[in-house]
Amino acid sequence: QFDKIQDLIQSGIDEGATLVAGGPGRPAEINRGYYVRPTVFANVTHDMRIAKEEIFGPVLSIMPYDTVEQAVEQANDTVYGLASYIQAKDIEKARQVAARMRSGNVYINYPTWDAGLPFGGYKQSGNGREYAEYGLEDFLEIKGIAGYEAAE
Repeated sequence: QFDKIQDLIQSGIDEGATLVAGGPGRPAEINRGYYVRPTVFANVTHDMRIAKEEIFGPVLSIMPYDTVEQAVEQANDTVYGLASYIQAKDIEKARQVAARMRSGNVYINYPTWDAGLPFGGYKQSGNGREYAEYGLEDFLEIKGIAGYEAAE
């Protein structure tokens, strides 16, 4: 996983995204292990690998947009859909946008984790849910029994 994240960070640099913080390698104070430098890219375009692939590491890709419609279109134009994040002053507008996003979880202004909410992705980010009543159902065995009256 470490090597994959390093490769994706390097591809962001090679493809022309603006490196705002971090970059390849480990954090400066750590010289061993699989720790990744928290990395932020700006001016990411939709055709870049860091915009198209799921990066399971501390990498943030900031993509510019002109309208909310364009932002929703960009967010949904992927084969993945594990989680989305919205930062907004107007919570009601953020909720309207969240309802249109095709991901299993949408976090508005990054609240704390809530075990009462289901967790799981859409599309190629997996199916099924963990946590909440939806996750508990994975541990249940359901049986359907159909019965008919005996023939005379």
